[in-house]
Amino acid sequence: MRWLSGVRIFAIAKKEFFHLRRDRLTGGMVVGMPIMMTVLFGYAINNDVRNLNAGVVDEANTTASRALVADAMATQVVRVVVRAGSPLELERLLAAGKISVGLYIPADFEERLAQARPPYAQLMVDDSDPIVLGAARGLAQLPLGQNPQTTLKSTFEVRALYNPERRSAVFIVPGLCGVILTFTMVMFTAIAIVRERERGNLELLITTPVQSLELMVGKIIPYVFIGYIQISLILLMGMSLFDVPVRGSMLDFYSGAGIFVLSTLTLGLLISTVAETQFQAFQLAFMSFLPQLLLSGFMFPFEGMPKAAQVFAELFPMTHFLRIVRGVVLRDATLSMMVDEVWPLALFFVVVMTFATMRFRKRLD
Repeated sequence: MRWLSGVRIFAIAKKEFFHLRRDRLTGGMVVGMPIMMTVLFGYAINNDVRNLNAGVVDEANTTASRALVADAMATQVVRVVVRAGSPLELERLLAAGKISVGLYIPADFEERLAQARPPYAQLMVDDSDPIVLGAARGLAQLPLGQNPQTTLKSTFEVRALYNPERRSAVFIVPGLCGVILTFTMVMFTAIAIVRERERGNLELLITTPVQSLELMVGKIIPYVFIGYIQISLILLMGMSLFDVPVRGSMLDFYSGAGIFVLSTLTLGLLISTVAETQFQAFQLAFMSFLPQLLLSGFMFPFEGMPKAAQVFAELFPMTHFLRIVRGVVLRDATLSMMVDEVWPLALFFVVVMTFATMRFRKRLD
């Protein structure tokens, strides 16, 4: 057995340090990953849900009913963003994802108070997220005015609309459609382009009439079909194994999924114009996936995050798709009701595809 040589070990270590110094992308991740994780978990992630978007229907319109709304807002659990005309309108707003909580105060509110006949009002809650339902339930025992005795009775009747059994699978499985597609679509396309470059195939394409945009579009088309296969498999397993309800239109579901898949694939194309190797492509794909997983509302309540983190999360395709898929599958929402989530995906596709094509042409030159 040969003795270990410190000189040879030092030489190998020195070579590896030189390689890391030349590989700026990996070096950046050495510093970037702990910074990103610390900021995300320390600043952006918060399980204490605050400022849930709420709508109000106040049929009583009295001093006491207005005080009840003010007391509910004072808890900071909800913030009133819309005044609706009827309970039916509240339900439509909940289905479209515009609000998470609806406060309905009936016309006989004052009479109920005088007769001490609770519940005095009603809370409609989008309970597809159990954490949101738990936060809203805290309002059920809200004291009326300065009378602490009302805490012994239910001020609000909580009406859970979409997941009354509070089954986690109902909330998680539709979200998995976005999580799995985000990671696989970005990774597949990023690695596919880099692999072509490593094998020298892209240089051969320079001598053909194929344009950069044509190459990009041709590369992503097969993965669109793969995305549909994956999302169909997830939904089928959710329905058969976990009894996840599908309340909305499958046409709306697949239409929204198609826009999301296209926008996500363009992110993979953009990464492929930056990465030099397949390993770097995988690293960048994971780096782009992690903040989407944490900030999109899949793992932690979106409403619990600081405003700056919410604005940043709105840039990610997965944030908008999770709202679409949960709205269509769980709340029977139509795609036309969720236009505010569709157009950011379409804009992301156009902007990122344009940028990726420009960078790709530059690299070929």
